[in-house]
Amino acid sequence: MTASGIQEPIPLIVIGGYLGAGKTTLLNHVLANAGQRRITVLVNDFGSINIDAALIRERTDDVINLENGCVCCSIGGRLVDALLSISNRPDPPDFLIIEASGVSDPVRIAQIGLLDRAYRLYGIIVAVDLACITQTLLDPYVGDIARQQIAGATAILLTKTDLIDERNKAAIVAELATVAHTGIMLETTNGAVPLELFFDNNVTSELRFGQPRQMRSSNPKLPVDFCSFLFRTDAPLDRKKLKDALRSVSGRLLRAKGLILLDGEAATQELHVAGGRILITQFPGDVVTESVIVLIGLFDNEAKQAALDALAAATSTACHC
Repeated sequence: MTASGIQEPIPLIVIGGYLGAGKTTLLNHVLANAGQRRITVLVNDFGSINIDAALIRERTDDVINLENGCVCCSIGGRLVDALLSISNRPDPPDFLIIEASGVSDPVRIAQIGLLDRAYRLYGIIVAVDLACITQTLLDPYVGDIARQQIAGATAILLTKTDLIDERNKAAIVAELATVAHTGIMLETTNGAVPLELFFDNNVTSELRFGQPRQMRSSNPKLPVDFCSFLFRTDAPLDRKKLKDALRSVSGRLLRAKGLILLDGEAATQELHVAGGRILITQFPGDVVTESVIVLIGLFDNEAKQAALDALAAATSTACHC
């Protein structure tokens, strides 16, 4: 809830991946390490028996149960109704995770979720079974589905990497890179994934106090170049140039958010970027004196500087001679 009494949008993450890629194992790990966060899970299971939902409920009974206001259900064609029901609760959850079925398009599910302004996309995390993905992509019946899932990911989790040798692993990762639109690929064992892919509570304090927490030092399982950093300027930003700058780093960006001043706009604007979607809306709080944007993703020093330079060039006063 904001200071003005307006309910903040519920962060939404979609977990996708082809059948057997390890989505439920991943989700169980996230739920078991979610701390005090109240998380609602929707499971879009494939088939008449919702096995995934049963597994999640069994593994995470302390987090997901009806008594505590969380729910685990099969959504299918009732996705819109389920989302409306959750967002209209008197005490909505802190976070919503949708586990897509192995044969569905997680991007499409995210798009449906965002029809309700009560939600804000945090990412589309796709699990890829490295031992089977090459064969799956070549399958004439399901190859296009798997390819679509990978292409729509904001981050890719490589599972079952222990079943192949390093040489084959490198070749398969290179093959995935030709399909994926993101460069964020992380290996995971038994669903253990850095929670920074899901949660970033530090971002609010970064926006307010300008002190980013460097993610690379907080979790040894993160790639060395995975980090968060700030861009700030007291010059108004040009809307189109800002969008172009953010798109120029989309392959490295997991998500970004900020409070910004736009040229020609008196009110402060709120910026959210995830899954290739750039959302700019009026901020209901006080007017800020400078624009501050937090970027989270895979940036080495050179890429970080390039991103900062691109954003600096997006100010309405920047010289483009």
